[in-house]
Amino acid sequence: MSREQALLTFLNRAGWGDASRHPIPGDASFRRYERLVRGDRCAILMDAPPPREDVRPFLAILGQLRRFGFSAPAALSCAIDDGFLLLEDLGDQSFNQVIQARANLETPLYEAAVDLLVDLHNRPVAARLPVADQVPDHSVPPYDAALLMREVTLLTDWYLPAFFPDLPDVQKAVNDWKALWRTLFRRLDSRNPVLVLRDYHADNLMWLPHRNGLARVGLLDFQDAVHGHRAYDLVSLLQDARRDVPPPLEAAMIARYLAGQRLRGTSLDEAAFRRDYAILGAQRAAKIIGIFTRLSKRDGKDRYLAFLPRMWGLLERNLAAHDCDALEAWLDRTIPESTRSRTRLNG
Repeated sequence: MSREQALLTFLNRAGWGDASRHPIPGDASFRRYERLVRGDRCAILMDAPPPREDVRPFLAILGQLRRFGFSAPAALSCAIDDGFLLLEDLGDQSFNQVIQARANLETPLYEAAVDLLVDLHNRPVAARLPVADQVPDHSVPPYDAALLMREVTLLTDWYLPAFFPDLPDVQKAVNDWKALWRTLFRRLDSRNPVLVLRDYHADNLMWLPHRNGLARVGLLDFQDAVHGHRAYDLVSLLQDARRDVPPPLEAAMIARYLAGQRLRGTSLDEAAFRRDYAILGAQRAAKIIGIFTRLSKRDGKDRYLAFLPRMWGLLERNLAAHDCDALEAWLDRTIPESTRSRTRLNG
């Protein structure tokens, strides 16, 4: 049976076989989305083809978020082994779209997103989460130094060969890169990990003004959630790869998060938190530079290269904020500042 035939079988069994289907622009993964319309009802189809994608982590995290009362989309029908999900439609008003139409809502939307993180980070999450009947539980991975290192080396794995294929002594450069990051990762405060959604930014947050409180923030794209540092999702939100967050707004939202934690009785070392925020911001920027280069080089998605100048700026700003002279020196001798804004592959 072809993928399309399997999909039609799933839709017929779910009672949506006669719905009109409207493609939704895809993300950086192999997943594909469609909006289904039947009369006045809508739903979202996720097509996540195995073995490249696995819907079980998505369902596990979705269930946990909904048990907390957050607005993750309800799962209406599932074909887990085939990689098909039918989900509640949270609409098409992402934070990014709302802010573009109504700039005066930028601060209130970011405040709502930060308040949700404060709440989420005060809720314990088990290491294993249920998925569905007769399906093994999902183990939420730790966001440990090993995973952080695998991510940060995406820059040396993809950006260097794409933009500097003739770099002399490349192996030494890679080894030095890893050694410098090991030093930074040892500085992170790894105590009291929280659920980290990892892609918590304005294009994955939906504005649901007809709901109340934190439920006004719709959550998407959380299948890669891990147990990790509480600063990571705040960085993801405030150092967005796709849009510029004004520095005064970023500073105000960091302060709002810290104040929210104090009100909850969560004692945080503010200086250590800001240090870790900068380290994780640098790590995330380096990772995304590698990912966006890979999307262009391997998958032919060149549009992501347009975001590289922003990510280089964020990487440099975070390194300067944490006084990472050794990493800044590595960049200066390996990837000259004059070339970091390039957005097209050689040749």
